[in-house]
Amino acid sequence: LFNKFNVQVETAPIRIPYRETIRITASAQGKFKKQSGGRGQYGDVWIRIEPTDRDSGFQFASEVVGGVVPTRYLPAVEKGLRETIVDGILAGYPLVDLKAVVYDGSHHPVDSSEYAFKIAASMAFKAAFDKAKPLILEPIYTLTVQTPDQYTGEIVGDISSKRGRILGMDTESHFQIIKALIPQASLSDFHHALTRLTHSRARYSYTFSHYEETPSDVASKLIAEKNNAD
Repeated sequence: LFNKFNVQVETAPIRIPYRETIRITASAQGKFKKQSGGRGQYGDVWIRIEPTDRDSGFQFASEVVGGVVPTRYLPAVEKGLRETIVDGILAGYPLVDLKAVVYDGSHHPVDSSEYAFKIAASMAFKAAFDKAKPLILEPIYTLTVQTPDQYTGEIVGDISSKRGRILGMDTESHFQIIKALIPQASLSDFHHALTRLTHSRARYSYTFSHYEETPSDVASKLIAEKNNAD
């Protein structure tokens, strides 16, 4: 672009939309208590988080009885939870496919506030999340490649080296149609690899398929990157 149009371009790696979620149900307490001269702050909740089906997003519910957490503070509890899931905990990616239930807690007739319950809810959620065997999900795409027969082996090898899984192959005239599942993170340089391997004689397309758990080495790298950035 610079040579042809004299346009300065800055490039950056594509940010893959990873997601975080949990494997098992876990509970924890969050208590925010602050006293500094005047009116204090007090909020106390117990939160249970449960894994739900893929693509179910985030759900909130209350099982509070007896007014231990007054109804007027429940919106603040939900707000604290929703704000927490946006930025993630493990590696900084949004949390999905889980349900958070507030089921117990306590309040102070003078010091309790919406702010205190929002902070307490966030504290409880983070503590429960650590116990719920968290994991990172990555987007998986369906990849279709049309290539002359003689390049099939090289392309299959390249897809496999990128953590792709071959679904099957069909023949169409002198071409092979290769179908595979591949992580979005592996698609960034696939075009260049395909061009190099086939001398620009192959075509490909891809569509989003689903999310699935990242391998442990990939997850560890993402977590380390987040910790280093902090």
